[in-house]
Amino acid sequence: MGTPSGARDGLSSVTRGTLYLLVGSLLYVALNFVARFILIRSVSMDEWSAFSFALALVGVVAALGSVGLPSAVARSLPYTASEAERRTIVRSSLVIGGAAAAVSALAMWVLGPWITSTLNFPDLGPALELFPLAAGTSVAVSLIASIFQGYEDVLPNALFIQVVTPGLFVLFLVAILVVPPQGIDYTSALVAYVVANIAALLLTIAYALRELPRHLSPGPPAPRAVGGLMRFAAPLFLVTLMGTLLGNGDTLVLGAYYPGEVGTYTASLTLARLLQVGVGAAAYIFLPVAARLLRSRDTAAIGVTYVTVTKWMILFSLPLFLLFVVLPGRSLDFVYTAKYAVVVLPLQITVTGAFLSTAFGPAANAQVAFAQTRLLAYNAIAAAGVDLGVAFALVPSEGMTGAAVAWGLANVAYVGLSLLELALLTGVHPFRPHYVVPLLVTSLPVAAVLVFAPVSYPLWSLPVIGIGIAALLVLVVLLTRSVDEGDRLLLGAVEGLVGHPLPLLRRIGRIGVPRPRT
Repeated sequence: MGTPSGARDGLSSVTRGTLYLLVGSLLYVALNFVARFILIRSVSMDEWSAFSFALALVGVVAALGSVGLPSAVARSLPYTASEAERRTIVRSSLVIGGAAAAVSALAMWVLGPWITSTLNFPDLGPALELFPLAAGTSVAVSLIASIFQGYEDVLPNALFIQVVTPGLFVLFLVAILVVPPQGIDYTSALVAYVVANIAALLLTIAYALRELPRHLSPGPPAPRAVGGLMRFAAPLFLVTLMGTLLGNGDTLVLGAYYPGEVGTYTASLTLARLLQVGVGAAAYIFLPVAARLLRSRDTAAIGVTYVTVTKWMILFSLPLFLLFVVLPGRSLDFVYTAKYAVVVLPLQITVTGAFLSTAFGPAANAQVAFAQTRLLAYNAIAAAGVDLGVAFALVPSEGMTGAAVAWGLANVAYVGLSLLELALLTGVHPFRPHYVVPLLVTSLPVAAVLVFAPVSYPLWSLPVIGIGIAALLVLVVLLTRSVDEGDRLLLGAVEGLVGHPLPLLRRIGRIGVPRPRT
């Protein structure tokens, strides 16, 4: 009796949080695309490559500065039953995280001239003078957001990280374009990015000062909780650092050998990461929900929530996967114009890796919830090793294609190892018939039609095809009778979110319920 109730509660929180984060992530993608569009047309390709390379370095420095605290805080707050321990977790994480953010940003600023001269990358110098500020603010904002994540409140992430920061960057770029003297140069673009990050941090702090007292009442701390938090954070620090390397290591290696290709290569990564938006949004809120369910020892509810989330997030990534892999040239033309045809093969490779990692579900976040942090650290080290090893082996001869192979293999290795361990140790995995059958029945015929049909698809038809693939997946779920208990609970969560019953959806959903065996 406890499992449906726990799963219903978990799916309700995950549905609400995923919806907010999905909208935020889509706005994040759109705003970053606008910023990219403006910058590519305002600065030289060498300057754009330096900008992209510096952003990858910011990611690494931010991982170092976080010292594993964001994930540790997000898991520890819902898992801990004591208010005194929660107060200690919040206070100590802000003090320790703030100090680590400042030290890492200072280290980036000090090492900037050496990095620039070593790589013989002159355009990188101005970025590494200014971007340490962005690295420090990025750590601080993510840490504050993780505190609210622990209380299953995704708004700080969805609003300040996903929308406000890139939105302010675009606003500042547009202001520079229209306010005399008009025109964006490289330095003004760098300043706009840093100022946007600082402004977002100030707004996040204001939000925390107003909202945090609602979650955390004043009172005495529990000093022993600091040691527990830091012990839990230690392997997660390694996980975060290695995870950042597997996301950016190939870009950094490419920049070391072919600095001028970094900006072009990021075009393929940008589209590949689109596939991970849905499951990434779900994974963010899945972590605290799973930790809360685990505190009640309701592993079955975690399993139901996991497979249901993965099943319906694939609705977002499958259309993009088929379009980008089967029609890469048209997709690049639609998004970037035809001059980016040079990244067709890197796009197909990175998108394949992104889709496979998405199809495995939020395995890494589930491992954090189950406190399998040591295994997760081993997985992150292995995946980062794959990324850097393959990149150093292939990039010198293959350039962007070698970097794409490294990125794709590393992402699949990381999530694949986590899912394998999760399944063996807890029984949680998404590969149930009601998930696998609709996925295969939809994707294989659609891929065959797109490959073999002698049709030159106009650009306007690509969004229509994508929506059609998503609709077909829903239809196949119904026709193959792949609706399960988790799907029914998810519908109940959606009804709770909109505030009233949805009888039409319930009638349609009954079509897909498996018939009882006689």
